[in-house]
Amino acid sequence: MKSSPPEVHKWSVFGLLVLSSFSFTGSSYFIDADLESQNENSRTYRYDRMDEVKKECASVLSSAHELKPDDNRFYSIKNELSFMLGDWEQDPYEAPIMPFDNGGKILNTSLGFQSPINLVSFLVWDINQAYKSKKSISLSGSMYLYITTGGSSLPGRPYYRGAQFVIQPGHSELSVSFEGIYTESNKNNGEQVMCLLGNTMLPSRSPDSKDPWEWLKVTNYNYNQPPLLQDDQILLILRYPKTMTLTNREIKGEMKSLNPKSNLKFFDKIHISSRLGHSAEYQFESETLISKACQPYPYKDSFISSEIDFYNGSDYCSVLKRFQMRAFTLVPNWRCNGTAEFCSKMGPFESDKLIKARDGAFKDFGLLMQDVRCEMEHSLSQENVVTARVSAVFRVFTPSEDEYVASRRTGFNELTLSTEGIWDSSNRQLCMVGCLENNECETRVCLYIPISFSIKQRSIVFGSFSSFNGSSFPLLFEKFVQPLELWELGSSHLFYRYSKIDQAGAILEKNEPFNFGTIIKKSLMKYPKLEDTDAFLVSLSELSEDLTLHVLAVPDPIPNSRPPKIDTQLEILSLGPLFGRQWSYQNVTNIAKDTPYHTKAEYTEKQLLLNVSAQLRLIGNGMQYDNFSMLFLEGLYDPTFGKMYLFGCRDFRASWKILSESMDLENGLDCLIEVVISYPPTTARWLVTPTAGISITSQRNDDDPLHFSPIKVKTLPIMYRKQREDVLSRRGVEGIFRILTLSLAISSILSQLLYIRDHSDSLPFISFVMLGVQALGYTLPLVTGAEALFKKMASESYGKPSYNLETTEWFHVIDYTVKILVLVSFLLTLRLCQKVWKSRIRLLTRAPLERHRVPSDKMVLLATAVIHIIGYALVLITHSINTSQTLFRTERYLDSTGNSHTLRGWERELEEYVGLVQDLFLLPQIIGNFLWTINCKPLKKMYFLGLTVVRILPHLYDYLRAPVFNPYFSEEYEFVNPSFDFYSKFGDIFIVVIAGFLAVAVYIQQRWNYEELRQKLTFGSRVYERLPSKSFEAELVSAVSENATLERMQGEE
Repeated sequence: MKSSPPEVHKWSVFGLLVLSSFSFTGSSYFIDADLESQNENSRTYRYDRMDEVKKECASVLSSAHELKPDDNRFYSIKNELSFMLGDWEQDPYEAPIMPFDNGGKILNTSLGFQSPINLVSFLVWDINQAYKSKKSISLSGSMYLYITTGGSSLPGRPYYRGAQFVIQPGHSELSVSFEGIYTESNKNNGEQVMCLLGNTMLPSRSPDSKDPWEWLKVTNYNYNQPPLLQDDQILLILRYPKTMTLTNREIKGEMKSLNPKSNLKFFDKIHISSRLGHSAEYQFESETLISKACQPYPYKDSFISSEIDFYNGSDYCSVLKRFQMRAFTLVPNWRCNGTAEFCSKMGPFESDKLIKARDGAFKDFGLLMQDVRCEMEHSLSQENVVTARVSAVFRVFTPSEDEYVASRRTGFNELTLSTEGIWDSSNRQLCMVGCLENNECETRVCLYIPISFSIKQRSIVFGSFSSFNGSSFPLLFEKFVQPLELWELGSSHLFYRYSKIDQAGAILEKNEPFNFGTIIKKSLMKYPKLEDTDAFLVSLSELSEDLTLHVLAVPDPIPNSRPPKIDTQLEILSLGPLFGRQWSYQNVTNIAKDTPYHTKAEYTEKQLLLNVSAQLRLIGNGMQYDNFSMLFLEGLYDPTFGKMYLFGCRDFRASWKILSESMDLENGLDCLIEVVISYPPTTARWLVTPTAGISITSQRNDDDPLHFSPIKVKTLPIMYRKQREDVLSRRGVEGIFRILTLSLAISSILSQLLYIRDHSDSLPFISFVMLGVQALGYTLPLVTGAEALFKKMASESYGKPSYNLETTEWFHVIDYTVKILVLVSFLLTLRLCQKVWKSRIRLLTRAPLERHRVPSDKMVLLATAVIHIIGYALVLITHSINTSQTLFRTERYLDSTGNSHTLRGWERELEEYVGLVQDLFLLPQIIGNFLWTINCKPLKKMYFLGLTVVRILPHLYDYLRAPVFNPYFSEEYEFVNPSFDFYSKFGDIFIVVIAGFLAVAVYIQQRWNYEELRQKLTFGSRVYERLPSKSFEAELVSAVSENATLERMQGEE
């Protein structure tokens, strides 16, 4: 594995410290909030402004009736009067109440920037019986006004913290403390009214500037010190419906300033909207309006196909409530043939400007069902028929609005619809009447929960909004089914109707011609298939899991420029007779649970293909993938070759005009699409790239507006279920290979140490540079923690294996063993260096006046350096030409620990070239043999051949195995694109050949007779004449001569 720079470890420690500090501060925040909640009952509240309250609230008190003497009731209304995340808006004049800072971001929903929204929460903290009168009771509370983009800054339930103003990029918050009175009015059916006076710290506006918040534009502004003005002249009036009904469920309020307009504390009036909470009881009393919308019941909805079966169970309310707060998709008006203005309307919802900006399409809009109230009853007129009364609020959220924020909003506006209606199990239709914010009840809502599915019916819930008076075209909505959601309806009641199997068979015949290669592939490769040992339905479910894809992909072939990242999501909806998933622990009463599939007659060799339905989403940057919000697929899976042949229908998000002009749509879907998905084999995983391929082709003509160019993508490596459970990962196998190769290296070095005992005369002719290259290869992993051998393979591992395998004891044992063997190899190499050094010292001592006869590595080092500098320059030039990238371009990558670093192109190539230097470790020895004209055998054959094998084994292994496919090498992996440079397939073979050539050259040099060659050629400026061969012990000179020689050497140094 590639070594990590020292800075990596520094930043890792720093990152841990930062994370620790964040964890501590986050914990402290929640502790404080809990303490505030615990101390709420013990907090005392002052009511010292009640005289002012009575004065400002005189009009409210004049219309109030006397309260009933029921003390317990006033404690219960404490929660009923509180609300969360309603809406507020301010009159558009010249005195805004607070600023908002978007942090310099420009609204762009495709980049994830959301438009700011105004939210308001109100909490009652205390109800004081001491200040109770006949018409009112005193209370205190806090209101929190927000301007936020949502996300992490979305406020939760506030805790008491007094009056204050907080601003930061993307979020502004103003809290106002109130005290006042609660009354019940004689008007509007006895509505509940609160009138309160408040105080807060208002942000100060700039008096003489067109921009009231000019101080916010100051460079390096300190958000912790905004200019504030204390203000206690704030009046708040909130009106609550006493009875919650279809047309009377909204909380309305106004907050205004009592200061004169000339005062800097004055602000324009604020309007507040929310709804009663879940504790409020709903009254079903809108039969007249419902009959207007639904009589005769069931309503004859022209959009409903007779082939669809619907849910009619007795648990309807429970099932329906599971879909509240979940996003529905709005369907374009593809059947509309009227004017552009009429067909572009979004049903009863007012959003003309947003729709026109998208050419009449509803792309990126969504629908939420909130506050579902449902009561089940048994029909009095029909036996075994169950009925339900239902009320709900539908909310449309726009592309610039965060879905999570929208799901928690409680205010009413032009994009909300309050509904109430009926359902019975015999007709299976929920029919409701809908009322807008202004209580205009002219909308019919029909909702269905299907239990049958097909390629054209993939919705687990769908319905429509239609107008009584025909003012808008019916608006359809739906929620696509997901396999993991099927349990909510009870998967045993659901089924799938296959209707495109014949078309899929034609796609199979066209894409899979019979030839000799398919026979070989069938005999050698195995692909995901049903397991013989499992129950039939469980086998189908496990195979569905293997065929499901949630992985990144890239275009195939990879473009020269950086390829886009494509999020590929393939969900298997049904496989054979199984719809959804079947787990082994589920209670299945049918015989299929206990019967293996291979014993069933219908699933023998006569029927090898499996019917399959799926849903495919491609999410990526680029126009080519924008209109693939969903592909509905149906076809055949061939487990023999691991391929799916599918007929597809596309949920095309185009304008109503384009869709209405396409006469061959099926239920609004483009169903002229062919899809072929190929899976990698389960066997020979390391010899075949474990990636899936997806091919999507349109059958339409090129001039058709719905035609698209063919799409081919290839995923990143995938792993099947069994490979995740019974994993012997590549890291483990390569760890074992490292242990074996390091053991071979240690054996080779030991053999050389034993060899020089009997051949001490050739010891000085071992190159120091060669030994230094080997020592460098062992030093780097010891210093940085990275393995030297199989470096490339480690860098191309699968990233983070499932189940956190790198932390298991097995891999710890392998890692520690590798490190120990690397250390042993390094120490043995140092011992060999010491032997060579001492031998040359002794040889120099014997002939101090003939230093030229002692081998020297100066010229060897110089020649080796020149060769490698030239080679490195050629690599840089080749890399620059092949990639069209400059050598000084900075790129980001992740090391094996997940830490991010940046390297310039030449730095990255240098790190890679170091590995090549180690592969060519024999080059300095060959140069030395040439310069020294040796006539001996300094290296044992087992030594240089064994180490050569150690260096070339990783390249042979890499050539045979499948390279891990990841085109994002510059950002996510340590090594470069395997399609070029010396780590390509060609590079692997080239390095093996060169390393083998060097080993052969050393062998020939040690067998060559330089005495004969010297008669014909002269090598070098001086010939190294060998001294007589004697044992070093016999050749030791006297101590006097040795001391003189050593002193002379020290003087020269």
